[in-house]
Amino acid sequence: MAERIILGIDPGTTIMGFGLIKVENKKMQLMQLNELQLSKYSDHYVKLKLIFERTIELIDNYHPDEIAIEAPFFGKNVQSMLKLGRAQGVAMAAGLSRGIPITEYSPKKIKMAITGNGNASKEQVAKMLQSLLGFKTLPKNLDSTDGLAAAVCHFFNVGKADNSQQYTGWKAFVTQNPSKVK
Repeated sequence: MAERIILGIDPGTTIMGFGLIKVENKKMQLMQLNELQLSKYSDHYVKLKLIFERTIELIDNYHPDEIAIEAPFFGKNVQSMLKLGRAQGVAMAAGLSRGIPITEYSPKKIKMAITGNGNASKEQVAKMLQSLLGFKTLPKNLDSTDGLAAAVCHFFNVGKADNSQQYTGWKAFVTQNPSKVK
């Protein structure tokens, strides 16, 4: 594939970060780096609707060939995990509804791909992305660079055998995750 566009998403119910890169002749170019602010909404279902709609809008405007999404890490707060999982799920559903392949990466794998250190800070990841892609200023919130990091991680990992999850549609998701479907 000579040219492709990768949408990276860091799902969240307070801020959803995202970044888009264009890959031409094995070189990355930054297309978009932004975030969806959701903190002003108190209704969780409204937030999920907005995540879905914004993801569809990004897909329809930029026509990504692939989506890379950060998998929620396992924390101690079950309610937070549930909300993050839902946010990730609606972003994935938006991509799947448009037939776009999705690959999930753990936060540690993303950090490792960008900085060489799976325990790197958000700031270290952002600085490395700034160096790799040549954008001038870092965003105030680093959720957008986290989304961008997922896209860049995918670029670095395409064609390599790894243990990330990839889905080409609902059927593939159901087949690979029978325990998640009731």
